[in-house]
Amino acid sequence: MAFTISGLPVEPFQPLFRLSDAELAQRQIVRMTADAPVGFPCRILLADATPGDSLLLLNHEHQSAPTPYRSQHAIFVNEAATAPARFVDEVPPVLTVRKAISLRAFDAAGMMLDADVVPGPEVEGLILRLFENTQAAYLHAHNAGRGCFAARIDRS
Repeated sequence: MAFTISGLPVEPFQPLFRLSDAELAQRQIVRMTADAPVGFPCRILLADATPGDSLLLLNHEHQSAPTPYRSQHAIFVNEAATAPARFVDEVPPVLTVRKAISLRAFDAAGMMLDADVVPGPEVEGLILRLFENTQAAYLHAHNAGRGCFAARIDRS
């Protein structure tokens, strides 16, 4: 079964990259500098930032379907991002290095059909299992610990 894991589009975030820290604070956004090789996962690049990279920590609506599962949470976006990453039949390391990932399967209307949690290295197997349900239109990956949205996974 083919699947695609895509980063968020960069365009909605680009205007934020030019703002001062004070302007960002008015929008409840925090500029941070990565100080470790793991722990600052960019949702556009689908990669952990390199120490020294500048990122924005902001609230993002990742599940906009008009259902009880509509959801938003904190995410990081790397200010160096220029285009979203795209992985076809491959799980990016930003997911596989995590202690645990929660995958949630949604139907076309945005209703949750199934969910499970696995260690990062087992994400691909869970993707394939959840997509065995023909009603599953897409999946959302979340970091199990903090609950942050990690990526959207579509059939391809």
